[in-house]
Amino acid sequence: MQARSALFDLYGDYLRARGSRAPVSALVRLLAPLDIAAPAVRTAVSRMVRQGWLHPLRLAAGPGYLLTPKAARRLDEAATRVYRTGRGGWDGRYDMILLHEPAARRDADRLTYLGYGPLSEQVWVAPRASEEVESVLTGTGYERFSASHTAGSDIVGRAWDLGRIGQSYEDFVEQLRPVVKTITPRSTDEEAYAARFRLVHAWRSFLFQDPQLPAALLPPGWPGVKAALFFDKHATRLRPAADRHVERCLQAATRGGRVGFSDS
Repeated sequence: MQARSALFDLYGDYLRARGSRAPVSALVRLLAPLDIAAPAVRTAVSRMVRQGWLHPLRLAAGPGYLLTPKAARRLDEAATRVYRTGRGGWDGRYDMILLHEPAARRDADRLTYLGYGPLSEQVWVAPRASEEVESVLTGTGYERFSASHTAGSDIVGRAWDLGRIGQSYEDFVEQLRPVVKTITPRSTDEEAYAARFRLVHAWRSFLFQDPQLPAALLPPGWPGVKAALFFDKHATRLRPAADRHVERCLQAATRGGRVGFSDS
């Protein structure tokens, strides 16, 4: 797990609801259970400041970092997809983008993140429109349409590799089951926090794979349904202990003390 990616997860899943800020000493404490060393945390933080994701500030506990408005918006949007809130039904129409030239690698990656799939190098579709498309394609020539598919080729099959995505969901459950199953009422809060962090981190990877198609466009027995139930069950089960560990780390950073590792 890379430090920069873990910091996005930490701010999005825990610190966003706690003022979107934390002292650097707490960031180091909170990423230590993920085997991320302090130098890597500090290097990642500096990089995120340069990229406009974090803003340095002075806290009572010492130097700290606050989410920028850009980062807060990105994490809030990601949270609605991770926890599948605020998602309405499908009106049967696709958002279609016609690029004047093939998308650059960075733009293609961003379109994929927003749920768009390529029909060709210059034609991208999604089952719902994203408000971020304009900012992604700033300076790029394109046309945009809303269209319904009435007959002909399989749009979904051409734009997305559902077989690969479905297999990824099955692999997710297989790989994360032993991680979360080891956490019992006798486990420490830190152990529960580390397991939940790995669970959420792995689940967030689907933001870059799965366009979250409406049920009407998915094949029967879609593995994503089972995976979502698995994620919801264990993310909810482990949340109270994980929250206690986060609070303890934040409080210890404020006091300048050490976190107790024997708490359960």
